[in-house]
Amino acid sequence: MKASRRLDSIPVSGIRKMFDLARPDSINLGLGEPDLAPPREAVEGMARAAMEGRNRYGPTAGSPALREAVAEAFSRFGDLRPGNVMITPSGSSALMEIAQAFIDEGDEALVPDPGFVMYDPLARLAGGRPVGYRLDGGFQPDIEDIKSKMTDKTKIIVVNSPSNPTGGVLGEEAYGALCDIAADSGATIVSDEVYFCYVYEGRHRSFMSKLDRAVVVNSFSKMMAVTGWRLGFVCADEALMPDLVKMQYHMCASVNMPSEYGVLSALPGIDGYLEEARGIFRKRRDLISARIAEIKGMEMDPPKGAFYAFPSFDMDVTSVELAGELLKNGLVCTPGTAFGSRGEGHLRFSYAADEDKINAGMDILEATVKKIRRG
Repeated sequence: MKASRRLDSIPVSGIRKMFDLARPDSINLGLGEPDLAPPREAVEGMARAAMEGRNRYGPTAGSPALREAVAEAFSRFGDLRPGNVMITPSGSSALMEIAQAFIDEGDEALVPDPGFVMYDPLARLAGGRPVGYRLDGGFQPDIEDIKSKMTDKTKIIVVNSPSNPTGGVLGEEAYGALCDIAADSGATIVSDEVYFCYVYEGRHRSFMSKLDRAVVVNSFSKMMAVTGWRLGFVCADEALMPDLVKMQYHMCASVNMPSEYGVLSALPGIDGYLEEARGIFRKRRDLISARIAEIKGMEMDPPKGAFYAFPSFDMDVTSVELAGELLKNGLVCTPGTAFGSRGEGHLRFSYAADEDKINAGMDILEATVKKIRRG
């Protein structure tokens, strides 16, 4: 049986491609997966739920107790009620459900370029047409470029802050301009905020206070270092929830019940855990930024959020060629073009790894760049 034309048109993720080609002994700065232990309350809560027999189907929209807890915990960003929250089997699946629920054949989705690898494919798989918009030198959405690409077919505008891959954090001016564009055009902002808890410069500006014109995606994977649990959530206007719940039913029927109870156990005390985690990642951010600054031919301002470094380089090679050379030398990273054509001239490094691995990886980067520059 042959794959559908829609699926066949989607390339394999550049992140996974590099990971699959890596040697077993490679330094892996390619995957964005926290190496921290989850909160003890989360692990104990999940195990307790499983042992108590909470292993069956639950409500399609998620546990009422967890929806209420999410609404309470995130009310700092907007006037949330449980009816604004749907628990999902990951932030990635939430993005898929939004695309499938609201994009019609021929609709256009404005997506950041460079941007997370799934935005473009998810629009295509829903029958829509992704349209990339530029980021400026500070990795802010280029508002004039967005305005120039708005048409009567523009259905959604995808925003990601803090950003994967750039580490950019949305500023006040861009935030206000995006809200104005959505209000004037009738388009909906789809805001991916899964790294909201890792902001080192400035502050997180959430669209949870704008649910009349926005749908917000979030996840517990990065927040609690439980990427394998596959649990996220969507915040949306209550009028949109029946369609999202219907879409979720046809994707998975219900979410992971023991994981829900684990998250529910940890959520009330998560602020202390996140404060410690931010301190660890800020220190690693400072380390990788300092190491890259010492390498002639590489340039990067310290990222303001998430745990990704996205330096540019001035060598006469493509990002795929440079990432491939680093891979041969034992360092896994991701070429910038995995995140869109405007990622050319960049590499993405994840600093969700310990300092020894970051230093070892930067040693390989420095040696490889020196060799290439010598010709």
